Amino acid sequence: MASPLRLLLLLAFLAPSSSSAGPAVIRLPRAGACAAPDPALYDRPVIGIVTHPGDGASGRIDNGTSTSYIGASYVKFVEAGGARVIPLIYNEPEETILEKLSLVNGVLFTGGSVKKGLYFETIKKVFQYVLEKNDAGIHFPLFAQCLGFELVSMIVSEDNNILESFHASDQASTLQFPNYSSLKGSVFERFHPDLIKKLSTSCLVMQNHKYGISPKRLRENGALSSFFRILTTSPDENGEVYVSTVDAQKYPITCTQWHPEKAIFEWRKPMIPHSEDAVQVTQNFANYFISQARRSPNRPPADKVLDKLIYNYSPTFSGKTSKSFEEVYLFS
Repeated sequence: MASPLRLLLLLAFLAPSSSSAGPAVIRLPRAGACAAPDPALYDRPVIGIVTHPGDGASGRIDNGTSTSYIGASYVKFVEAGGARVIPLIYNEPEETILEKLSLVNGVLFTGGSVKKGLYFETIKKVFQYVLEKNDAGIHFPLFAQCLGFELVSMIVSEDNNILESFHASDQASTLQFPNYSSLKGSVFERFHPDLIKKLSTSCLVMQNHKYGISPKRLRENGALSSFFRILTTSPDENGEVYVSTVDAQKYPITCTQWHPEKAIFEWRKPMIPHSEDAVQVTQNFANYFISQARRSPNRPPADKVLDKLIYNYSPTFSGKTSKSFEEVYLFS
């Protein structure tokens, strides 16, 4: 297929000139001319990431009871899509968290293990904030992965025992697509068909969880089945199938049981896929999530954003002490 530039040159060559005797005149766009940006899209998006209790290294870096962390790979994932991060420190006063939420264009819930206490209560409040913003007509996306997906399932179902046990710790896996027609409008719509095929036949994504929810249980739960649509499933080490990707039917919310960020940014475990295809999967997810954040109408004051950005903190190298993260951001 001819490129747009070649077609432009060809049409200019074939077009009659203003002078019957002279050659055709090629008129290209004025040098340096750029199309005006779409005012409906915000090209300086900021994402709030909720911190997780602990230090990401089982207390080997900081065993303080008030310590929390964000794996730096989550920050890099957001940056790879073209956004910046404000940490939402889970044990800060609620008014501080709300102030930070007013400065962001979307939220990310990370992986982890804690499913109760103040952390769970903070996740519930932030999730409710996401719903309220969207219900008010203000586009505000959420990406929840692994533990984040599990907590959202517990909140939506109003059942803290909704999860089931699976054997998918430290496992690279495929993604199976039960219904290709459901991919329209989802993150997977931007995937090349060849990559979709590879996802279903090659182990391109990283799983690391002991809990999840089966397609059967999700479909039989009225609250979950009316809130989510299943995009992919995956088998655990014993062949038991769990839901691995969903999106909300009425909200810009996407959840994965797997870890998109690990393919590019984590190297602690040899089973993490690092192939070009796995990297492309990660990049597509980052691009999609941040494209959703760009649709947010929030335009926070630049000086207030700068005061809260994660760049006010320094990451700690944890590659020699943590089994999961090369670097972590610590908050006390």
